[in-house]
Amino acid sequence: MALYPRPLSVGDHVRVVAPARSLAYVEQGSAGRFVAELATRRLEQLGLSVSFGANVRVSDMFWSAPGRLRAEDLIDAYSDPSVDGIMSVIGGFTSNEILPHLDFDVIAEHPKFLCGNSDVSALANAVYAKTGQVVYVGPHWSTLGMRDFGEVTRDAFVQAAFTDGPIVWEPGDWYTDDDWFINQDGRVQEPDDGWWVIQEGRAEGIALGSNLGTLGLLSGTEFMPSLNDAVLFAEVTGKYTVMDFRRELVSLLQAPDGHGIEGLVIGRFQTASRVTRVMVEEMVASIPELRGKPVVANASFGHTNPLLTFPVGGRVDVSVEGGEASISFPRV
Repeated sequence: MALYPRPLSVGDHVRVVAPARSLAYVEQGSAGRFVAELATRRLEQLGLSVSFGANVRVSDMFWSAPGRLRAEDLIDAYSDPSVDGIMSVIGGFTSNEILPHLDFDVIAEHPKFLCGNSDVSALANAVYAKTGQVVYVGPHWSTLGMRDFGEVTRDAFVQAAFTDGPIVWEPGDWYTDDDWFINQDGRVQEPDDGWWVIQEGRAEGIALGSNLGTLGLLSGTEFMPSLNDAVLFAEVTGKYTVMDFRRELVSLLQAPDGHGIEGLVIGRFQTASRVTRVMVEEMVASIPELRGKPVVANASFGHTNPLLTFPVGGRVDVSVEGGEASISFPRV
């Protein structure tokens, strides 16, 4: 049974760490400084105090610190009794590098709320695999620096972080897909046609995943969680084509325990990908391993906004019937 860390509460202390890219990457220029100041202020408005890991600004030509230093900050956050929760600075490309340097016994002994997304999917799924602790895929600390159109993302984060009741997802009717962290002016809400109900079925299982390619980096390692009884949450970024998505998905389905994937929830593709509903329908219909399993696409998680929060390692119920879908996380 998965272990849910206790929810955050007013007066708690959150430590910001950099499993992937450095805080120096975020703080570039006046736009970056605005994002950083607003992100911290938003957490303080929730009644939290905020501190930063000792190595969060260490940066090389790849905007990252040595894996050992990044791991030290994370373990320090877990072992520090004054720290109640942990958030990632931002994503990137190197979270999997820190995994061999982590003391998972310390993480197991001090369960804490941890939240991040994108490349931090490697850390989230590895912590669950090694300790049984639930880790939340949701906004980074820097995500909270979005000035406009971030209310849905923040509300979903607050529900996941500050309560222990069920999380129920709902389809959206708008989204944004822009470089808001560079220019927070002139942003446009795009119409969203809601969830794409791709294939009927029902699954009750363990929520795993988020960034599909990042999860795949764990395959064949001790950090990969079992896919038995899993509902896979899968999203990709930027110009990923439907064929890019397909081959990474099939790779997981072909894993020794890939038959244990009981359902699939696909995050919204970014506009640059040019992926359409028809493409996703054709892809799913042509993958034999998905037959009879519920598939929902265009859900609000990944690299567009809003970004909903969900518990990796937590239970999830996905039902698709009569052209309608439901996605809920009972947290029991």
